[in-house]
Amino acid sequence: MPLDKKTQRKYRSIGHHLDPVVIVANGLTENVLAEINRALSDHELIKVRIVADEREDRKAIIGEICELQQAELVQTIGKIALIYRKAVEKKPHLSNVERYKNSIKG
Repeated sequence: MPLDKKTQRKYRSIGHHLDPVVIVANGLTENVLAEINRALSDHELIKVRIVADEREDRKAIIGEICELQQAELVQTIGKIALIYRKAVEKKPHLSNVERYKNSIKG
């Protein structure tokens, strides 16, 4: 389900303070996908750095990540993608959404 504009704005605000937790340099290997899955399960909202020179290549990799992980793309800026997937099992001490929700207005 796509995120509404208000939620996207809130997640972009939270994501501004985050560092990339996964760097995709040599394509989407099984290990990279497993790490992205673990990070999304724990943190819900993550940044991923895509090391590809061509914009279309980065766009394709981000689209594949979102499709395979059943996640939503919140924002891309250059080589950084902000990705969200609601956690099945809530982990408030790890979730970026839960940890920052009180510090963001809206």
